[in-house]
Amino acid sequence: MRRIDKPAGAPTLNMLALNETTEFLLTHTMVPAGPIPTSYDPDGIYPYESFCETSRRPEIRGYRFLTIENERIRVKICPDLGGRVCSIFMKEAATDALFFPQVVRPVRILPRQSFTGGGIELSFPISHTPVEIAPVLYEIARIEDRLYVCCGERETKFGMHRAVEYSLGESDDFLTQRTVFFNPGAKGRQWMSWSNAGVPSRPDTVFDFPAGPVLVHDAQIRTIDWETQGPRSQVDVRRMTGYFWQKPECSAFGVFTPSLGAGLYHVADPRQMPGMKLWSDGIGRDEAWVSQYTLDGKQCLEIQGRPPRGSVS
Repeated sequence: MRRIDKPAGAPTLNMLALNETTEFLLTHTMVPAGPIPTSYDPDGIYPYESFCETSRRPEIRGYRFLTIENERIRVKICPDLGGRVCSIFMKEAATDALFFPQVVRPVRILPRQSFTGGGIELSFPISHTPVEIAPVLYEIARIEDRLYVCCGERETKFGMHRAVEYSLGESDDFLTQRTVFFNPGAKGRQWMSWSNAGVPSRPDTVFDFPAGPVLVHDAQIRTIDWETQGPRSQVDVRRMTGYFWQKPECSAFGVFTPSLGAGLYHVADPRQMPGMKLWSDGIGRDEAWVSQYTLDGKQCLEIQGRPPRGSVS
């Protein structure tokens, strides 16, 4: 790890700061299944070690956080949780655009049975990265009027690399993300990646997604027309449901909650990041599922952007 400060004699920037801190979170430790059995587990991801249980009693554990901020927003990134963005705090509105549960209490979702919700989760080379609750390498830099945090890893199964760069300019009121994948081997490998943002959710949370055909996955799989058949807000979703846009009319999407005065929107070049998804646990039978990994039972939903599935060659 290294830090690049602004050159000597450079002009002073207006409220552009980067800090490294340690914060303490309640953490429910994981009981490993053992490295050898997972090599025979069809749902495992050997040589990563899988887990069979989450401890009921938490311990207090320190995590490294990197904070970049200007006069408008403050962004917190945790390299000890796979490079997750844990907060995008909007200073003028005094509210956070992201949901973060303030506890690390993993639930049993593949591939390692160690899923934690909230923040912006980065996945590679499959959905729900194997290093979701593990430390990754990071580098920080300050170049002219911009701050950078880059988190990355070399996954252990095939040796593929990924690096995610977050940056914030002096007058930005948004976070910029760039991602690079690299395969050092001679053989192409299948991969999957997404940027999955957990945002606060209430019944009045409004969905701002583009028109077009949408694949819906709840009790069944079907295709609907979003403009005429899609839900308008969280209160319209009655059970855990995933919505996948197939041919969106534009590349911007997000949600806004009037009662919180906050929302989060994602904009990307559709040639590089054409995929989009909305995941909601809805109002009713499935909304308590979220409380498995939270402290206070507050709800969140997930908006996701991803490139097409492909191979890194």
